[in-house]
Amino acid sequence: MSTRQESRLHSPPLPTPRGPLSAAVVSVLRNHRQTLPGNDVVTAAGPYGDDLHLALYVLYELHYQGFESVDDEREWDPSLLDLRRLLEQHFLAALRADVPGPVPVKQALEDLQTEPVGHDETSVSHYLQRDGEPAQLAEYAALRSLYHLKEADPHAWVIPRLHGRAKAAMVAVEYDEFGGGRPENIHARLFADLMDDLGLDTAYGHYLDAAPAAALAIVNQMSLFGLHRALRGALVGHFATVEVTSSPASRRLAGALSRTGAGPAAIRFYDEHVEADAVHEQIVRHDVVGGLLESEPEMEADIVFGIQSTTLLEDRLGVELLNAWHAGRSALREPHGRSHEPNSSVSPLQ
Repeated sequence: MSTRQESRLHSPPLPTPRGPLSAAVVSVLRNHRQTLPGNDVVTAAGPYGDDLHLALYVLYELHYQGFESVDDEREWDPSLLDLRRLLEQHFLAALRADVPGPVPVKQALEDLQTEPVGHDETSVSHYLQRDGEPAQLAEYAALRSLYHLKEADPHAWVIPRLHGRAKAAMVAVEYDEFGGGRPENIHARLFADLMDDLGLDTAYGHYLDAAPAAALAIVNQMSLFGLHRALRGALVGHFATVEVTSSPASRRLAGALSRTGAGPAAIRFYDEHVEADAVHEQIVRHDVVGGLLESEPEMEADIVFGIQSTTLLEDRLGVELLNAWHAGRSALREPHGRSHEPNSSVSPLQ
């Protein structure tokens, strides 16, 4: 095992707090005596803001790789779970209020394949394909690493909550995401290889402090949907959105990386998704979504909510990234240097 691979196996350090909510969570996890915030503090926080989403991200991460020097038993600390529930309710209420509203699942899925008017204002992949600079591609990879280094894990929570055709199809797609039984082909590993090609630090969670709230919200949404049986339909809607939109976006991102001289491992990650996700889209559409509706037709509104809220959060991140890049600014909250020289001509993060 290489040094790079070994570094990814360790739990990351706790992040730097961004406000009273995240400060309280980090303090408690460091075993400091701390009264956790109540509902008044939670509801005063912005539902899409840095403080709430960092606090929620840290609490969710206890169910994944945890944090350095934090006892694994804290995963089920009742006081932390109580706070997490308040944060979830505030975030979920905002999502429900901000999505367009119920439409048939078929229409919601078709809408994902329609290029909206003004897509250049929110579509990062279109911008990167056409005009993206090497440093912007590296920033995008750094921010996406918060999800892609745990790729497929949040979606796996839904498997025991599905039945029959939907469960079998979900497992089939997840099997591919986890490398088809070959560890070197696990998609999280392929993304680490992409990061390595771009000269980025591949340690799990390394770019957490650099990620804006809009990037954290996307990962938190998956954990929220995955960890609640009541939201299993929303998780399926999220999964469908990812698979339906992945293939064309991956083609654009592969083109952007090739245009800017990235190495073969960087291009491979997106090339892999062009073909694989085109197949996955059909399975998810007909067997995961179709199978769930067949067994639980009352899930339709939840599936649509998952689709629409995923689009909402992706568009919010897209606007933030493109506003920063058009203004000549970094999209990262703070500078992060590279861990080593890249294997390509991609310039370093500043």
